[in-house]
Amino acid sequence: MSAFTNIYRHGFARIAAFAPEVHLAEPLANAETLIGLVRQAHERHAAVCLFPELGITGYSIDDLHHQTAMLDAAEQAAARIIEASKGLRPLILFGCALRSAGQLFNCALAVQNGQLLGVIPKSYLPNYREFYEKRWFSDASSVIEDTIEVGGHIAPFGTDLLFEALDLPGLIVHAEICEDFWSPIPPSLYGALAGATVMVNLSASNATIGKARERAALCDAQSRRTHGAYVFSAAGAGESTTDLAWDGQLLAYQQGVLIAEGERFLNDAPAVLYADMDLEQITGERARLSTWRDACARHADALKGYTRIGFTLEMDTDAEIALERPVARFPFVPNDADRLDEDCYEAYNIQVQGLVQRLKATGLKTAVIGVSGGLDSTQALIITARAFDRLGLDRSDILAVTLPGFATSTGTRQNALALIKGLGATHREIDIRPAAERMLADLDHPYSDGADQYDVTFENVQAGLRTDYLFRMANHEGGLVIGTGDLSELALGWCTYGVGDHMSHYNVNAGVAKTLIQHLIGWAARREEYGPEVSRALMAVLNTEISPELVPASADGAIQSTEAAIGPYPLNDFFLHYVVRHGFSPAKIAFLAEQAWGDASAGDWPPHVADADQRAFDRATILHWLGEFARRFFGSSQFKRSAVPNGPKLTSAGALSPRGDWRMPSDSSARLWRDAIQALKDELL
Repeated sequence: MSAFTNIYRHGFARIAAFAPEVHLAEPLANAETLIGLVRQAHERHAAVCLFPELGITGYSIDDLHHQTAMLDAAEQAAARIIEASKGLRPLILFGCALRSAGQLFNCALAVQNGQLLGVIPKSYLPNYREFYEKRWFSDASSVIEDTIEVGGHIAPFGTDLLFEALDLPGLIVHAEICEDFWSPIPPSLYGALAGATVMVNLSASNATIGKARERAALCDAQSRRTHGAYVFSAAGAGESTTDLAWDGQLLAYQQGVLIAEGERFLNDAPAVLYADMDLEQITGERARLSTWRDACARHADALKGYTRIGFTLEMDTDAEIALERPVARFPFVPNDADRLDEDCYEAYNIQVQGLVQRLKATGLKTAVIGVSGGLDSTQALIITARAFDRLGLDRSDILAVTLPGFATSTGTRQNALALIKGLGATHREIDIRPAAERMLADLDHPYSDGADQYDVTFENVQAGLRTDYLFRMANHEGGLVIGTGDLSELALGWCTYGVGDHMSHYNVNAGVAKTLIQHLIGWAARREEYGPEVSRALMAVLNTEISPELVPASADGAIQSTEAAIGPYPLNDFFLHYVVRHGFSPAKIAFLAEQAWGDASAGDWPPHVADADQRAFDRATILHWLGEFARRFFGSSQFKRSAVPNGPKLTSAGALSPRGDWRMPSDSSARLWRDAIQALKDELL
């Protein structure tokens, strides 16, 4: 088995792109530069190397493209690259003008380990503004012969070529050239439908003000539309600046996410980019998308003409090849401050809009909500207050109920009271302890005889009574019970089924992960959405340890800790995202978690995460809690998720409603995941 830290074990492929300084009209010099860069990429375990359009001669040599001496030298340089690639791993894609059947074509050559695998002619030739390619070249529609010879190497010639790594599942490469992806129907669309996961663009593309943004937007869009990776390389220094300038822009996007970009306007060194693309994520996403499958079916006749040309990478599986792309610690919480603000705004308003619609549909003008002073009930309460504002209802018709039990602390009760008062809701308090003591006695529970037995019955008697009181109050007052339980708790089954916090009339938090709720509360506090008094109370809630407060504090004063029982919420939310959104294996999730959480000082943190909360988790801790997550998520909690109240979905990562994103049998086994995690522990610990 390959090393755990080897990215190729986990379905990644490293793609390199270069914009070297061009030696204008000196093909052999350019070939030597290219060979040197490919050797560097080989040492860095790259699977693919991309170079700019017509980089063997330079794009901007104009009428020199028609000089026989230049064309001969270009073919000799291409042959030199083919020979020099022996023993080198990467699939090399470089630009060169080639002759075929009396015509000249602007081509991308695919070379690997001493073989010319295929040649792709440019499909669309610009002939406007500063570009006059039709003066020199024929486009792909003019191809007559389906093979081409370069320096004694004969290879397929056409736009319908895909290059497939036979020993790296999922790495299938399609190449197009510059203007091709400015066209209304870029060839890469069909290449992707035919199976390509990595689309590359060999470009020249001169620099003008704003053009870098345009290229980035196109790469972003094409990676989204193809549900794949899109890598772009533009010509840089050395191209003629008679009338134009060149920036050597390098971009790598995967499914709408910028993975890497190179530095522009370099003169003394080549622009360099390395991007680790997640092939498994690409193939998995396509498999889940019915629209993708339908598009493949509707274009099946055109796609049958594509030829897959195989090559082998022979990657060193025992090598430790570290991942060279950031992995966000919080999939539900972006690191960028502006993006976080935007996401909080949208999440907050989705929750409000959902509740507004439900209140309008029912015609009810009273809400009943249990307020504990903890995170979830706090978020639900402020959402309810804003929904009442939107509807023009009086906040006094929000019945905010505190229900102290055997472990309710003074601090959380004070937080709850401050929120209720600051928001102008109507406070009701019901002490559940007398009813709980009666129920425990009726059940002949040892606690009723003085024993300190704080088991699940002891906890759920309290949780059930709280919800029962809320529903009966709603009956009595003609109101709607607002649910507080969040997405993370539902994933872990950390909720009391039926008569507990599992149930409500409408749950505004159903689609919100715990880690996002923390940031939503902080966002509302910093903006003073409800005034300074409420903001102070919100910050107090954020600074309180997460606890269900169902078991009395121990003799040393330690309170019941949720995370001690079910694991750190940052890890659980990380696992949840990659299980539900991507369906990754335990090994890959553990690998990604170690990349994200192994070193607290590495990478970025979302804004407003306190220094004390910037934690790290070692491999053993990650595997332990991943095992607990798998046991809870796959083995014992689906029956709760099969019967949940309505509530709005918030993120593209999905929700757990059986009516929407997640469906599985309630009696399914977790053995597959637990065995896989145990095998990882045996291998790694």
